[in-house]
Amino acid sequence: MEETLDTVLVEMDEETGLGHITLNRPDKLNTINQQLKSDLTTALKSLREHDKEASGVSVRAVVLEGAGERAFCAGADVSGFGDRTPGQFEQRTIFDRLADFPAPVIAKIEGYCLGGGLELALACDLRLASAESEFGLPEVELGLLPGGGGVQYISRLAGPAVAMEIAMTGKRYSTEFAEETGIVSASYPNSEFDEAVDEFVHELARKPPLALRAIKDAAHRSVETGLAEGRRYDRRVFSTLLETADHEAAAAAFKSDDQPEFEGR
Repeated sequence: MEETLDTVLVEMDEETGLGHITLNRPDKLNTINQQLKSDLTTALKSLREHDKEASGVSVRAVVLEGAGERAFCAGADVSGFGDRTPGQFEQRTIFDRLADFPAPVIAKIEGYCLGGGLELALACDLRLASAESEFGLPEVELGLLPGGGGVQYISRLAGPAVAMEIAMTGKRYSTEFAEETGIVSASYPNSEFDEAVDEFVHELARKPPLALRAIKDAAHRSVETGLAEGRRYDRRVFSTLLETADHEAAAAAFKSDDQPEFEGR
């Protein structure tokens, strides 16, 4: 599957189960405008529909990146702010849709990752960055707070003090800082970046997809519910996964020392 939208490219590799979404406004540092939001929504919908059409799980993981080497996404195209009413910003956003995608989503970050761009990355499940990328939430300079959940996500990943420092100063921070604080999952030298990310996502795609989705859901629930409810969820889903064909394949492969093949059933 391959689809070219005005500002986004979306691909699906049938053999590996890897989806790939590219923000495609390199001349504008992949900044977010209304068209990009619409196209990204369409891309995620296309991948979800493709997933539903399969007999098992077809989308094992999704990579989100920006076109070109200068920016993952340098934030919002602020020229469009004046066209929106305050109430519109309270509606369901592309950040919500990205976070709610059932399969693991990995942000591949190279270059600027600022404002709404950082919030897109934070809405993903894992963030892999090149060593020379830059991170920040500059919305304070416009008299705003980050509206896509940036303070919320960073507070959970790195603590409220780090979130306030980043959002209150509006400064840019290095990949080293982002990795040390847990905002970035892992970083790689620029010369090794593409190969390292490719190896990481292909290894992830070989894991049992139903288990990956359950782990993602459990992690989200961990910050939305109490510990007791979270433990009940884990026990309930664990029992369900014991009945899947993927578990049977893994158990059989373990006994025979073979490599299992998972179908997401």
